[in-house]
Amino acid sequence: MDWQDDGILLTTRPHGESSAIVEVLTAMHGRHMGVVRGGGSRKMAGVLIPGTQLAVRWRARLEDHMGAFTVEPKRSRAVILEDRGRLAALSSAVSLLHISLPERDPHPGLYTLSLGLFDQLAEGEEWLTHYIHWEMQLLEQMGYGLDLTACAVTGRRDDLAYVSPRTGRAVSAAAAGDWAPRLLPLPRMLRPGANGAVDPDAALELTRHFLARAHADAPLPDARARLQAWVTRHNSVAD
Repeated sequence: MDWQDDGILLTTRPHGESSAIVEVLTAMHGRHMGVVRGGGSRKMAGVLIPGTQLAVRWRARLEDHMGAFTVEPKRSRAVILEDRGRLAALSSAVSLLHISLPERDPHPGLYTLSLGLFDQLAEGEEWLTHYIHWEMQLLEQMGYGLDLTACAVTGRRDDLAYVSPRTGRAVSAAAAGDWAPRLLPLPRMLRPGANGAVDPDAALELTRHFLARAHADAPLPDARARLQAWVTRHNSVAD
């Protein structure tokens, strides 16, 4: 078994005296794990950082073995580690990818979207907005996509104010009626024609609800909660 691919480093942990077990999200081979010989050395410490873009080669005697990686850095995103908010988003993203994607199941579309997210975390100003839309795309890949384009009751595209906590479809204020207290608020930034409205607290709470539904058998990663807590603190200071 022998293949080569591009990948984003998600996690790394020590293995034996000098090796490391790494997990990468690859373009054509999905979320994949393998041993990096010498991965615990000082030389590799600056390479095996979550978010780093790698050229990887995986080899194993049998397909169901963990196998071994050789890796070459293609792009460092270590600058993310210097900003607390961006680092929280990075940790949340890699944790969600770890629990959401079956190992070795290719998701080339999500790989491309994740590549764009990590680039934004490294150098973009609108990284939080990109992160929120990335979570929505992750939900789509998991079969829990949100339909926020029109009212589920009337079909109208105006006056959208709520989301059904069961179906993930938008509901207008007029159609909600007495059911409004049982519905989730639709964040302004996710409404059609948002025109620059930004309310990330509400958006992250909405996606958190559906991520929790998608992972009903286990709690969401602590890293996801830390990101939401950071956004709440950041917004309260800004206000």
